[in-house]
Amino acid sequence: MLNDEQKGFYRENGYVLVKGLLTLEEAALYRRETHDLAARLSLHRNMDATWGSAREAVPEAKDTRIMHCHNVQFYSAAFSRLLVHDRLTSAAADVIGSPNVQLHHTKMFIKPPERGSPFPMHQDAPYFPHDRHSMIAAIIHFDSAPIEKGCVRVVPGSHKLGILEHDQGGGWHLPFAQYPIDSAVPCEAEPGDALFFSYLTIHGSGVNVSQEARTTLLVQMRDPEDPPTIKTHESRGQGMMLRGFDPLSLPRGVD
Repeated sequence: MLNDEQKGFYRENGYVLVKGLLTLEEAALYRRETHDLAARLSLHRNMDATWGSAREAVPEAKDTRIMHCHNVQFYSAAFSRLLVHDRLTSAAADVIGSPNVQLHHTKMFIKPPERGSPFPMHQDAPYFPHDRHSMIAAIIHFDSAPIEKGCVRVVPGSHKLGILEHDQGGGWHLPFAQYPIDSAVPCEAEPGDALFFSYLTIHGSGVNVSQEARTTLLVQMRDPEDPPTIKTHESRGQGMMLRGFDPLSLPRGVD
């Protein structure tokens, strides 16, 4: 799925933006599914997932919100089909460096117009550390994500630093003064693009100040032979094979 240049870029920078992973028609379909799901769930629960630390890091985030849901494949079959989409899993296998791709969890995010919450700069690794650091994320964009929509921002090469110490107040985050959101590299995207990055790569996002929502799905994946360092952040669907097979599931004596 990825060419040598893309693989080399990922190894050096800890992220790669794959253009056109989904077609525009597919992206539009999943955008509708995401917003329909949010409308159904919001009748029964508070879906705002704004970090308390976001309001500290970004003064203009005081009145912002972001709609969020874990494990969307249990609410809509459309997302189950997306998780095993050949282009998604092929790219993930190239990034992970293994033919076998295992699901950790999924999250949908909708940043509402004009007041979509930011995320302070952080690594995902402190939440669910793994022995060999094979864990990656794929953020699939269902609509456009320019800077004014609060697109994802990254610190290139930061995946080589290992797991950094994070503050844990109101969401795990790195020191605001050392890692301001605006200083990171913006990863603007179009509908259907997917941003792949290591769970060690420092990333965050700004406020959506545009007139349109920013709609994404995050899929966290790993090599099934990379065990968690500690048992934490376990969730429904974890361990599902998206590509290949789980070598650890073979009975003893079978090669």
